Formats: sequence, C-alpha cells, structure tokens
Amino acid sequence: MVDKNLRRPKELLMAPLAGPLRAIHPNIVTGIACLFGLACAFAAAQGAYGVAVGLWIVNRILDGLDGTLARLSGKQSDLGGYLDIVLDTVVYAAIPLGLAFSVGTQGAFLALALLLASFYINGATWMYLAALLEKRNSGAAAQGELTTITMPGGLIEGAETVLLFSLFLLLPNLLVPLFTLMAALTMFTAVQRVFWATRALRS
Repeated sequence: MVDKNLRRPKELLMAPLAGPLRAIHPNIVTGIACLFGLACAFAAAQGAYGVAVGLWIVNRILDGLDGTLARLSGKQSDLGGYLDIVLDTVVYAAIPLGLAFSVGTQGAFLALALLLASFYINGATWMYLAALLEKRNSGAAAQGELTTITMPGGLIEGAETVLLFSLFLLLPNLLVPLFTLMAALTMFTAVQRVFWATRALRS
C-alpha cells in the first residue's frame, strides 16, 4: 500500500551502506539475505524467537541493500531482479512454516495452509499482471520505478508484509489470528488487483 512512497527514502537510507560494498556483486548479497531468512525460519521452528527476530532484521536490511548496491555499482540486471523475487518468496514461505512447526497445534497448521494459499493466489494476480504491464510498455521503466518490473499496488505489499511477519515472530502466541488476518488481507489484495486488471487490460 505504501511501497512506492517508501522506495526512494529507502534508497537514500541504504546508499551509505551500499557505497563501500561496490566490489561485491549484488546477487551475492541477495543470496546471503536468503540464507539469513532461512536461518530465521529454522530459529523460529526451534522456538528461539529472539534469535529469529534478529535474523529477520538482517534479512530485511540485506534485501533492501541488494537493489541499491546494484544501482550504485551499475550492475542492475533482469537476473538480479528475478532472483530477488524468487528468494524473497522462499523466505516468505519458510518463516510461517517454521513458526507453525514451533507452535505445533492443528489450528496453527490450518491457519498456515490458509496463509500460504492466499500467497499462492495473490502471487498469480500480481506477477502475471506485472508481465502484461511490461509487455504493454506500462511497466517499471515507463513509470520511473526503481524496481526491475512494476509492482502493481494493493493493500498488502512489501512494507505491510514486513510488519506482519515481524508480529508473527514477536507474538507467536497470537500466531493463529495473525496468520488468519494476513491471509484475509492478502486475499483482499488479490481481489483488488483482479478488479484493477479487469478495467485496465480491456483496452
């Protein structure tokens, strides 16, 4: 919902960190970010929630850093953008799985199934829509976006996902209602994008 407004401030915030790292390929940073995300999921599965929160913070910093580093070093690429989305998706699947295994109740696993189903459906609504917008020359470059491809807006975007995942890790005793809440908000976002696409793609 607020990602487009946050991208340029994030770029300014990350630039001082990215400057000294120009010799490192941004895809390496993307891979390291994923490893921290998977470590977060493992820590959460063991019930080490404090450790998991720390690993999550590092994952998010590195995930924000790789794109800035790519732009500053002139190494922005389609492959880098692709890997960033794929590995983020891996982390976004792994952490709820780890948390559900930690809680271990039937309710947690049912809420997990609902959450992952909402991710699956929402992914279809925005990824293919992004491809169509790029095909129609209405994508990231045309709109002056910093991302490799355009990210169609909605109620739940990156910033809201980071906030909700942080709550998952900080409040594991509320996992079932939090999973259910995010699933509902994500499905609402998917419906938003379908209605938007129905209007925008008719021409």
